[in-house]
Amino acid sequence: MRTSVWLIRHGQTEANRERRYQSHSDSPLTSYGQRQVAALAKRLRRIPFNLIITSPRERTRLAAEAIAADHKGAALREDPAWAEANHGRWEGLTYKQVLARYPAEARARWLGGIDGKAEGGESLAEANARIVAAWQSMLREHPGGRILIATHATPIQLILCASLGTPPQEHWRWRVDLGSLTCLDVYPSATIIRMVNEVPKL
Repeated sequence: MRTSVWLIRHGQTEANRERRYQSHSDSPLTSYGQRQVAALAKRLRRIPFNLIITSPRERTRLAAEAIAADHKGAALREDPAWAEANHGRWEGLTYKQVLARYPAEARARWLGGIDGKAEGGESLAEANARIVAAWQSMLREHPGGRILIATHATPIQLILCASLGTPPQEHWRWRVDLGSLTCLDVYPSATIIRMVNEVPKL
């Protein structure tokens, strides 16, 4: 029995364009981001999903809803477990601003490796535990299904690491662009990665 899971990263937001840390806050899609969402919906129009999951952020909901419009038979569900890793008090700042305001905290975060985090935020280890648990739960509840998940870069990278048995600290090796598509076919004995970071033409 195969469970086919399609993971998409949301379209470009104003915060993305300005290279700001963005996790729990909402930032509007740019016109380019809107075109990316439309391209994803067109690319996935003929895939018969029976479940669409979205993180609770506006940018992912917009993508999920655009795709769901062509999949009337698919249940649409919001799941906070698929949110981006929380950046704490770095939220909304550029990296340059972080270094200016919290230089010691920035150094400590990177020296802390998988356990490092901004004040009030979430470490990579904590995000990985949350996301992998959500992945395993979804596979148990929907064996043999065709599922779409509208989420963020870090969750997609961490699922790729978990599927290949590589440590989560290697997640940065996977490039996951805005408006991109990744697909995994999950079998009881192994996972086949069908595609990674496909960006549909606008």
